[in-house]
Amino acid sequence: MTEKPAAIAVLDIGKSNAKLALIDRESGAMRSIRTMKNVVRAGPPYPHFDVETIWAWLIAGLAEASAAVDVEVIAVTTHGAAITVLDEDGLVLPVLDYEYPGPDSVADAYRAVRGDFAEILSPDLPGGLNAGRQLFWLARSFPEDFGRATTILPYPQYWVWRLTGRRVAEPTSFGAHSDLWNAGAGIYSGLAIREGWTELFPPQMAPWDEVGPVLADIAEAARLPARCRVVAGIHDSNASLLPHILSRPLPFAVISTGTWMITFAAGGSLDRLDQTRGGLAYVDAFARPVPSTMSMTGREFEILTAGRAKAPTSDEIARVIAEEIMALPGFVPGAGPYGQRQGRWTHDPESLTDGERTTAASLYAALVADTSLRLAGAEGPVLIEGPLAKSPLFLSALAALVDRSVIGRPDATGTTEGAALLADGPEHARRGAADPAPAVPLGGGFPAYAAAWRTAAGD
Repeated sequence: MTEKPAAIAVLDIGKSNAKLALIDRESGAMRSIRTMKNVVRAGPPYPHFDVETIWAWLIAGLAEASAAVDVEVIAVTTHGAAITVLDEDGLVLPVLDYEYPGPDSVADAYRAVRGDFAEILSPDLPGGLNAGRQLFWLARSFPEDFGRATTILPYPQYWVWRLTGRRVAEPTSFGAHSDLWNAGAGIYSGLAIREGWTELFPPQMAPWDEVGPVLADIAEAARLPARCRVVAGIHDSNASLLPHILSRPLPFAVISTGTWMITFAAGGSLDRLDQTRGGLAYVDAFARPVPSTMSMTGREFEILTAGRAKAPTSDEIARVIAEEIMALPGFVPGAGPYGQRQGRWTHDPESLTDGERTTAASLYAALVADTSLRLAGAEGPVLIEGPLAKSPLFLSALAALVDRSVIGRPDATGTTEGAALLADGPEHARRGAADPAPAVPLGGGFPAYAAAWRTAAGD
């Protein structure tokens, strides 16, 4: 029998989609990837993520993969702002969809206890975007269920628990605008201590530490080898950051794009962060604070294009710039550097072609990215991960705005690539391929367009 090639399986759960990727252990190349839409169930008792559908899809995907490869390691990465509350048997409450506004009902009481920005370096966000507010609301809205809890797990480690039966934590998820972490001191926040939640947090590990082998019954169902091991996992935007931390000199910036656009200013200063404009510090895989900004620019792009994004022609780009057809921020209330503003179009969007709308949305995204870089105090080259790395217009516009190298990595798998590095730890991490050429700055009348946009946006 021919020996099957060794592989790493990466479970990557984003807000919009879940992915299961197989990474060749020897070459680091992507062997295959399968995706599913991440469904939110309406309730009861509130909108929540459909973890059982994801679980069944994961087991089926692993079983299919195991026919072709030897899955030696499983690494998990997920979006932030999801927290799980368990007793000995499993979830005591469903995993809240962080966009649900329910936690806003306790916002005033929560703000009185959450802690100062200087301590938690986490902005006050709506709904359940702060995991601390989620827990605060759940504890008061469902006291009997919450009272049964024996463990609180970040979302990546929930899936690690289901695979291994072991409950662990790691720093990147607790450091993702959760209000549960004191980034400067590298300890849990005063809020988490005062509320008694730290007693429910399990022991911490580094993201690449081995948690254990896959449970025997899971290995059988997924046709995995008994020796298949699971590492502790990582927050998705930090997964995108990890390959660069391991291979680049400071300073540099990484913009991880998807539903959210997360800007990391590696080597930057924490002193310039503005919590009212999406400023925060994330915590990297080595538990170090990284000045950052966050905005829901991917969601805004979908809104601005009405879900009909189309590569624009040169004539469409020229018309949008010449006639100053603009989307002015912001289109997701409470999120990002313009979350306090009401978005609007300068022209009727229904009168535009799909290519013109896509042009305006791409320029909007570049202008928001430029603002985010400045607010994070970013310096050095700018690396773009995720969907916007495939947009030449976005890359060229951003290159014109920042006046330094902007490098789109359209062939990079972003979060998946970073999560795969956890299989062997930082000492043995594979160095990535050379960067593509930097984007050529957008010329023509774009500087005047950008100046007019900034004035209208209040910058």
